[in-house]
Amino acid sequence: MLVILSVWSLFIGVLDITPLALLGGDLETLELFLISRLPRLLAILCTGVGMSVAGLIMQQLCMNKFVSPTTGATISSAQFGILLALLFWPGSTLWGRALFAFVFAIAGTWIFVWFIQRIQFKDAVMVPLVGIMFGNVITGITNYFAYKYEMSQTLSTWLVGHFSMVLRGRYELVYLVVPLVILAFVFANYFNIVGMGKDFSKNLGVHYNFVLFMGLSIAAMITASVVVVVGSISYIGLIVPNLVAMFKGDKIRGTLVDTALFGSIFVLGCDMIARVVIAPYELPIELIIGIVGSIVFIAMLLYRLNHGRKAVRLGLSGRGGCTDAASAALKGEDT
Repeated sequence: MLVILSVWSLFIGVLDITPLALLGGDLETLELFLISRLPRLLAILCTGVGMSVAGLIMQQLCMNKFVSPTTGATISSAQFGILLALLFWPGSTLWGRALFAFVFAIAGTWIFVWFIQRIQFKDAVMVPLVGIMFGNVITGITNYFAYKYEMSQTLSTWLVGHFSMVLRGRYELVYLVVPLVILAFVFANYFNIVGMGKDFSKNLGVHYNFVLFMGLSIAAMITASVVVVVGSISYIGLIVPNLVAMFKGDKIRGTLVDTALFGSIFVLGCDMIARVVIAPYELPIELIIGIVGSIVFIAMLLYRLNHGRKAVRLGLSGRGGCTDAASAALKGEDT
């Protein structure tokens, strides 16, 4: 499916590109293909892979299925770093702005995790709510400086995700996603152990703070590299890992490849919809992902709620009920 959608997307756009014209050696068609269509496809694939894997890492390390670069203040922190780069380093290149985005994305994510670790009573909903509120505070500060220094119009490029401005020479930073995802796969087992808690990690000889810092830094750098090139794209890191986990389980090494593939398919499909729904004009992909992501997320919540209730009813209606289940669990048996 990914291969089919990738080839199809290369021939969707305002200007018509046909396989015959491309294979026939038409210079204008070839130039458009190499400067715009192919870079756009590569940026889409890197964005889908990177944001979905970043969400998977954050959910595993924070032990919460609702944590993502959006609900963990990572995206808003990266935007704040870009604004500061524009203010204090006006002549900075894309890599210069990326440096600010990396630093502030890592710092914002770590402040969020540091804060939730000190909340004694926290549930699955409270943690992302804290991240959303913290992210809104950072967004408010960003907007304040943007209005004060008349940078609102310039900053708007990074507030709404879109691929229409992706051209050769302006998107290569997003390639940084590839080695970061490979690094995440190498340390996937350590992320699994850290996700089980600090005491569990110490008992197995894993340095909890180091692995936590490294995992969150990888997720933050992936997010920042995408935000600098494409802009803010939400829901990917929240929706995709949860959907994959429903079918593949929670072990990060076993789901990372599937999460990356499905994330790229999801972003690519949404981008193709954005290009054709009001053709020849193009909608921001953030709008399409927001609509599709909201529908999918609500459906996923309803599925989990109904599935969980059925499991509870089956467990309570079985012979011996909870007593047998607890005894089996203590013996290490499958319940």
